[in-house]
Amino acid sequence: MLSGEKIIITGASGLVGMELARGLAQHNEVWGVSRYLDAAQRGDAINAWATGRAEVEAIGVRPFAADLMGDLDSLPTDFTYLIHLAHTRLPPDRLQEAVRINALTGGRIMRHCAKAKAALVVSSTAVYSPPADVWTLLKETDPIGGGGAPFHNPTSPASKVSLEAVSQYCAAAFGLKTIVTRLGVLYAASGGLPTRDMQRIVNGETLTWYGDPYPHTPIHVDDMRDQIEALMDAASTEANIVNWCGDEVVTQRAWCEQAAALAGKPLTVRPMPDAPGNACDPGRRKSITGPCKTVFKTAFAEIFRAHQAGEASAARQLEISRRSDGRFTG
Repeated sequence: MLSGEKIIITGASGLVGMELARGLAQHNEVWGVSRYLDAAQRGDAINAWATGRAEVEAIGVRPFAADLMGDLDSLPTDFTYLIHLAHTRLPPDRLQEAVRINALTGGRIMRHCAKAKAALVVSSTAVYSPPADVWTLLKETDPIGGGGAPFHNPTSPASKVSLEAVSQYCAAAFGLKTIVTRLGVLYAASGGLPTRDMQRIVNGETLTWYGDPYPHTPIHVDDMRDQIEALMDAASTEANIVNWCGDEVVTQRAWCEQAAALAGKPLTVRPMPDAPGNACDPGRRKSITGPCKTVFKTAFAEIFRAHQAGEASAARQLEISRRSDGRFTG
């Protein structure tokens, strides 16, 4: 884990930003950049996991309110590491706007933090063209840009491809060592697709799946935090691209069946036809970070028990306490 650094995280109020900052803030000075919208402004489902300034401060992070398309003059430039997560999600009829904002904000923050030791730019597995076989483990060298828009984030594929291109240019132009990570499905006690499905099953809801069995390579946020330092060390001015995913292939059906069994509830689903798989090859990442430490079924069951116990604070604390008691490690 990085220690004694001054780290800037953009998109810090989102699920991923909060979870990465939670661990990094224990041993570093962490600044969390976000627009910090209030509940009324972020009231749609897409921003359901966004948090406010007070919660960011509570985990030891210094919040900094900013629009990355606006004036950044008051933001320091002496950060030693940059983690760029900020990403706008817009409807399909605003695709051009989404591409422009997501590409330019990446370039602007990389220029602003050009003195940093390294930058980690978070892209998405949504950039991949759908494989003919849903069980294909997508590699970083596989075709991109030919995919249909994901149902939950229709402008993500095009805007993330644009972000990757801008990041590669900025890395070379500014001499900023950069690694671009294509993030797939993540999960934590505080959220993520598997955790969301779990809660909906507990609530007796009918789940709409993008496909069946819909394979993924989910990664736990603890593994993500553990891997940050090694990923930063692998950054280069050529902007290396790496799948940021877990080591296990787990289908959406499998985790939903596990959640239903744990809850003693029936599983009711309405699959959508012809959806691609979302399983990625972790080989390049494993060569950099080593294997993940978290076993999905064990971690998922532990998250379920924390939620069922009604221990909201324990669910949050679960991510911090793992290292000391080893409950999730395999």
